[in-house]
Amino acid sequence: MRNLIFFMHTSLDGFVAGLNGEINWINLDEAMFDFVATMTDQADTALYGRVTYEIMQSYWPKAGEKPNASKHDKEHSNWYNRVSKVVLSKTLQENGLHNTRVIGDQLSDNINKLKQQDGKNIIIFGSPGASQSLLNQGLIDEFWLFVNPIILGQGMPLFKNITGTTKLKFAGSKTFGCGVIALHYEKS
Repeated sequence: MRNLIFFMHTSLDGFVAGLNGEINWINLDEAMFDFVATMTDQADTALYGRVTYEIMQSYWPKAGEKPNASKHDKEHSNWYNRVSKVVLSKTLQENGLHNTRVIGDQLSDNINKLKQQDGKNIIIFGSPGASQSLLNQGLIDEFWLFVNPIILGQGMPLFKNITGTTKLKFAGSKTFGCGVIALHYEKS
């Protein structure tokens, strides 16, 4: 069975974005890009909420072709173009989307069918609203939380409207030179 792995940057006080969706406070470095590339190498499906998908779709398909494209831009653009994409949305239409499937209802049934298919892991980057729906239905298997050295004080919370308890076990951590600590948890 394939694992659904959740990746999210968070502030020390548990916010994933500012009040207006700002993410300019996120610290990144080459070591983090290389680390995430090892994780994407183990995944053949990317899962997004509609908003995050539209942001990704506006940048990644051609990011690697730009004259000033970094190593990360080239690698992640290639991965993004190659993998299957799944979007959780009740409003997005699947017609005309390349290598993309839209799930608008029966979330648990559809995600469990996806997890039972042959293949590599499924990764969800960001997408806080979609992630909360997945968490509430017990569908996320692993969590990678990238804790940034900042206190925002207010913004979009990492976990909101969570119903029930999800027990986790600590699986490891990784520290990056930019001050970010990645915490890895698995569902127990």
